Amino acid sequence: MTIAHWDWRNSPGQLVAPQNLDVEKAKQFLAQHQVRYVLAQFVDIYGVAKSKAVPVDHLDDIITDGVGFAGGGVFGMRLAPHEAEYMLVGDLSTLSLIPWAPGYARVMGTGAVSGRPHPIDTRNILKTQVARLAERGWILNTGIEPEFSLLERTADGSVVPFDSTDVLQKPAYDYRGLSRVRVFLERVTESLQALGIDVYQIDHEDGNGQYEINFKYADALTSADQIILFKMAAAEIAHELGAICSFMPKPKSSTTGNGMHIHCSIADASGRNLFHDPSDNRGMGLSQLAYHFVAGVLKHAAPLTALLAPSVNSYKRLVVGRTASGTTWAPVFVAYGDNNRTAMVRIPYGRIEIRTGDSGMNPYLAQAAIIAAGLDGIDRKLDPGEPHNINFYALTPDEISRRNIETLPQSLHEAIEALSRCELMRNALGADFIDEFVGLKREEWIDYHRHVSDWEVKRYLNFF
Repeated sequence: MTIAHWDWRNSPGQLVAPQNLDVEKAKQFLAQHQVRYVLAQFVDIYGVAKSKAVPVDHLDDIITDGVGFAGGGVFGMRLAPHEAEYMLVGDLSTLSLIPWAPGYARVMGTGAVSGRPHPIDTRNILKTQVARLAERGWILNTGIEPEFSLLERTADGSVVPFDSTDVLQKPAYDYRGLSRVRVFLERVTESLQALGIDVYQIDHEDGNGQYEINFKYADALTSADQIILFKMAAAEIAHELGAICSFMPKPKSSTTGNGMHIHCSIADASGRNLFHDPSDNRGMGLSQLAYHFVAGVLKHAAPLTALLAPSVNSYKRLVVGRTASGTTWAPVFVAYGDNNRTAMVRIPYGRIEIRTGDSGMNPYLAQAAIIAAGLDGIDRKLDPGEPHNINFYALTPDEISRRNIETLPQSLHEAIEALSRCELMRNALGADFIDEFVGLKREEWIDYHRHVSDWEVKRYLNFF
């Protein structure tokens, strides 16, 4: 079914609710925009948006008692069918319209069980880590860069780029590849802009059918909320156009994977970037605080990877050596360097970029884990050592080993076991969460190994 495109520019007033709304003003805002339903929304342990549609006349219910969900019906909630419901109590500061779905708005909030914040609600987990920063007068600002593939399924069931002419061997930044899907890219961009999300560039990435839309940094919680909005917009607009917008980390072995790099800096209450120090004698513009933060990230690289690259498929992207696609922007080397895209942490000057993560991550969990690792580095005054401004991919494994450079886990199993042993993450993110996440991911690993792939059939059917 084709849905008519809503031109948000003809809508009255702004599409994001003003801050410091009370319920009555929220109702006025929704009435002004002819909203009929409000999506009470949270994300599950995988980072997938879950919602109930609430008629707008019942907005009060969302804000007071909350909207009930049977926790046993959602993966990772650690709630049995006989236990109290998971209640989402809406936060009006997150209220916004949904430009691609006229008549709808959404609100996120605090997930609670029996009147207490639920410790496995992933947004609550991030809020807890953000509160640790706030105790010191700090804010973590993040700029998250989502890559995705725009695909379609053919009559024979295969999946190919939505633009059938997107066949260049190296299509990065190709004008035609960008122009021929401009309807999709424009609609997504305009939807985000209508919500006050400042999109500043759009490009065709290294793989056929692969794109990236970048928007301005924000505090960590807002960044995560915006990533979920972006994924919702991209998926639904693609569906209306007959396409598939995929955030699968590695949808095809012969093309580059979909990363989600995270730029980080800590600011004080005035907005001053505490990671920036122009007197840095290494010339990277980093403060001592930033170096300690980097050291914490590198120290906990293995368990951190389980949350930044959380699927079996993620490790088809995070590989040592040359990939089947011929190039990779997913470094596996536990090191940092000045603008070095082959290291786990790149320093663009005055901030840091963590390049491990992929577009399958839960942005709340990923950022919570980054805060936990970074604060450990700060509290213990860890030293990241000297930067490595070399192309790691040009080195042999022996040359990398001689430099005492470790590599990231090479499978979900390896990453999950590192997470299960990490006392820092257990204490920071909560034992209940770690046990639930690790348990689900161990099951995923077992299911993966029970599956017989096409590769195995082709290789072994007549081999023995």
